[in-house]
Amino acid sequence: MILPIQGSNLKVRSPWRGFGGRAPDLTFPRWLRVSLLALTGLRLAVAAAAPLTADEAYYWIWSKALQPGYLDHPPMVALWIRLGTLVAGDTALGIRLLGPVAALLGSVLLLRAAEDFWPNSGAGVRAVCLLNATLALNAGAVVMTPDTPLMFFWTAALAALARLLRTGQPGWWLAFGLCAGCALDSKYTAALLGLAVPVWMAAVPVARRWLRSRQYWAAGALAAASFTPVVLWNAAHSWASFAKQGGRTGDWQPAEAARYLAELLLGQLGLATPLVACLFVGGMVFVTRGFWRRQPGPALLACITVLPAAVFLEHALGGRVQANWPTVIYPGAALAAAASALRWWRPATALGLAMAAVVFLQAGLAPLALPRALDFTLLRMAGWSDLAGEVFVAEARDHAAFVVSQEYGLASELAFRLHGEVDSTDPRWRMFDVPRASLAGRSGLLVLSDRDNRVPDRRLWASAALLGQLERGRHGVVAETYRLYRVTGLAGATAARLPQRERVTAKLGQD
Repeated sequence: MILPIQGSNLKVRSPWRGFGGRAPDLTFPRWLRVSLLALTGLRLAVAAAAPLTADEAYYWIWSKALQPGYLDHPPMVALWIRLGTLVAGDTALGIRLLGPVAALLGSVLLLRAAEDFWPNSGAGVRAVCLLNATLALNAGAVVMTPDTPLMFFWTAALAALARLLRTGQPGWWLAFGLCAGCALDSKYTAALLGLAVPVWMAAVPVARRWLRSRQYWAAGALAAASFTPVVLWNAAHSWASFAKQGGRTGDWQPAEAARYLAELLLGQLGLATPLVACLFVGGMVFVTRGFWRRQPGPALLACITVLPAAVFLEHALGGRVQANWPTVIYPGAALAAAASALRWWRPATALGLAMAAVVFLQAGLAPLALPRALDFTLLRMAGWSDLAGEVFVAEARDHAAFVVSQEYGLASELAFRLHGEVDSTDPRWRMFDVPRASLAGRSGLLVLSDRDNRVPDRRLWASAALLGQLERGRHGVVAETYRLYRVTGLAGATAARLPQRERVTAKLGQD
């Protein structure tokens, strides 16, 4: 059967009537290989130059105390950071090393998947270009968060399903199960992948034959086995992580729904970039038509994109959806758009890469003195080294025995940069294996952000004297202000003693 791709006279052989058949040759033009390698080099350079965000420093602390789970997320990001720092040390590049590598390997997998979904159509090139033009992938390649391994393993799972669909070989179910399990070990959002596949099988009659396949059930067992350590950790910690993340569902705030929906949609225009976002939506509409016709390939992509999108839209009716949460849709949306975006994919790619270049330049070199509200790199990255330097001077002047913070991100940034003892009184540290330090009778420095008007906890401190105010920012633009206290611990007071960075530079404050 021959089906035309929408909006073009180009015809491609359709694999949708059934499964099986000879796999198409992988089309990987030389210019695309060179471009991806150059882009990877640029991402590595930005990863090495840009200061760490507070969340990255927090995940770096995780990597020093590996365990099957943490309050905020599953452990994959900590494992990736540990692997990267084994190669490049406790540096910004070491923490982020696997991000650019994963973006490169994920692009190859996406190309393979596109050629399987849309054989002999050149869709692989379009899918790779569109996904690499998004700020979501570019940011995830240079800033290490749980979304970085999540997007890689989600893409790998899609590639396994594409191979299954094209070849009809049931062994690809096992590859899918392993990748889905690793995605779950990265972020709980991956559960949407496990929901989408059964819906696809229920909706498409020809796909139901896999219910009789041993490999299909083995894939489920493999994914469950991969995720079991996370479940056991939660069971041993009063289901804390599941409760924290699962507690965000089921809310209903109709008075705020319009604002939350607007924030969600605007966030996607930013992270996908405007033209790419439009092409993604067009691709999702395109595969949804195939879903109604019960065509296996388009139906699968519709389930993997439209179903999660519906979940996020529903969630926005009752609470704020962070802009990065729906980025798991992007690999599938790129595959869908690759079949329909034959005219606009080049300008969309150019615009997305141009926006990414501006963000890379600002994150790595910060040449622009942008207003605070317009520069998210300022809020997340700027001034941490200078702040740590000021705390270091105060620590030496006051002969402080320790530096402590009640905020996990601030404490993590200070631990990454300071030589002395850095502690945190944030309760989340009680849920993983870092030593406790006694504060009783000891004198040290307490650093508090002005952001949420926190005051020294009277249950911990016998005395707390305000020493002054500190600022974090760049080019004269202030990102955040802090208060510095001299404190003395009460009897019985303890804090988490955070791991110290292995020094690879001689000067304090170098990233």
